[in-house]
Parts: sequence; C-alpha cells; structure tokens
Amino acid sequence: MINETTPSPEKLAQKLGHTFASPKLLEDALTHPSLSGTRTRNKGAPYERLEFLGDRVLGLVIAEWLYESFPSAAEGEMAKRHAALVNRDALRNVAQHIGLADFVRLAHGERPQASRKNLATLSDAMEAVIGALYLDGGFEPAKTFIHRYWEHDVAVDEAPDDPKTALQEWAQGKGLPLPAYSVLDTQGPAHAPKFTVEVRVKGLPPEQAKGHSKREAQKAAALKLLKAIQKK
Repeated sequence: MINETTPSPEKLAQKLGHTFASPKLLEDALTHPSLSGTRTRNKGAPYERLEFLGDRVLGLVIAEWLYESFPSAAEGEMAKRHAALVNRDALRNVAQHIGLADFVRLAHGERPQASRKNLATLSDAMEAVIGALYLDGGFEPAKTFIHRYWEHDVAVDEAPDDPKTALQEWAQGKGLPLPAYSVLDTQGPAHAPKFTVEVRVKGLPPEQAKGHSKREAQKAAALKLLKAIQKK
C-alpha cells in the first residue's frame, strides 16, 4: 500500500519523451523495493534489476558519446569525464530536473518526502527509469533521453576533476601514502542517512565533512583538504 498519492507514471513518460508499450516497466522503475516491501529473499526486485540495467545503458551511451565528441582525447581524460557523468550527483541532477522525486512510490516509509529527496533514492530511481526506457523501446529512446538531459555536462571544455582523485594524485606526487577515509558518524533514518567522514593524508591535519552518502561525504572532505593544501 502506498502512503501518499503520487502522480500518474504517464505524466513522467511525457517528460521522458516516450510512450510505453508496457507501462508496468515504468511502474516497476518507480517502486522502491526497500520501502515498499517488494524485495523477496533470493529474488531481485524489478526495481533493482532495472537499476542494474539502466546503469549499464547510461555508461555505454556516455562512453560512445565521449568517443565521438572528443576524437583527440586520451583514455584518461575520457575516463574522468565518464566518471563525472555517470555518478550519483549527475543522476540526481537529472532526476531533480525532471521532477522524478514526485513519482517515486514509497510504502511504509517514516518520512516519504525526505526519502524521495535522498541522494541514493533519486539516483537509483533514475537508473531504473533508464533501464525501463531501454527494455520498452530499445537503445534509441534511452539514448535520446540521455542526450537531451546530459548535453550541457558533456559539452564542458575541460574534463572535471573529482576531489578524491585530485587528492590522491597530489599525495602520490609527493611520495605519500594514499589518502585514508573513515566514517566517524552516521545519523538519521536508514532511508535518509547522513554520514560524517574524515580524510587523512600523512603529515597534514585531517579534515571532516558530511554528506547524504559515504561518497558524497568523502568528496566533500577531500575538497576541504585540497583547499587547505592550496592555502599553504
């Protein structure tokens, strides 16, 4: 049973630019298993299977797109661009742009609205929707959607630097051990946790940061340490 009234998936399909021959695929992509109770032992929920597929479809579309758009780029540069375009932040940004949070179906959640805005929920649901697009219409509808909403980020002139990667490269350049990350604290409900992470590099004072996922907190902590290094 769904706790809140959610808009019809048909309205989301309009934003996706695709008419589903099998509407149930989109419904499955919008029903979160950990909160709706659809996960069964030794059997993957449709949402999770679509999420798995959508992640691979997105990765392939972005890889092909980068290959065609940057004919002179080295593998390392394309890898940096690819990582920035398929991570949780990129998925969340597109999910927010199309208002995906309004369509995610949650049952028995303590705070449904907070769950829908959670970074992991939004990014996972976005992958599941891409998987549903691919299964229902094939590669082209999924590719068209991805090209429409990732176009601005793909077109940037320089490959973005991930703070964790930049900090690791700095440490290696100084002959230091790799940065070490540790989770100091976890607060909030299971569906909307907040992590406090500390990063340490030998010879430097540690830095701490918070985030709605471990990765988000790690990136924020790495960025703080990089800024501290630049001030020296």
